[in-house]
Amino acid sequence: MNRAQPHLLIGKWRIVETEDLEAGYINMLEPAYIAFEADGSGEFVFGCVTGGIDAGYGTRTADFTWQGNDEMDEASGSGSAELEDDGTLTGEISFHRVDDLAFKARRW
Repeated sequence: MNRAQPHLLIGKWRIVETEDLEAGYINMLEPAYIAFEADGSGEFVFGCVTGGIDAGYGTRTADFTWQGNDEMDEASGSGSAELEDDGTLTGEISFHRVDDLAFKARRW
């Protein structure tokens, strides 16, 4: 994967749907989102979880690791995202040794 290659995922995406979490929870701190920068950095927020991203990009995909907090406890993991043909972003944020969260997002 290429960190420097500009691609279609760069920017901020509003998380609009998750498996097993209600909209009231995912937007608890602020509107839930995931953001990707051209240099491979990024961030996300949903519920009481915040994370900084270190990503590698394909043309329509991103694979990343992350470090952050879950209800003020240190948390980390990995994730992936893919741009779908309809313009939505689907992906998964995985917590190290705990859970996976599937999500759907739309460009902010």
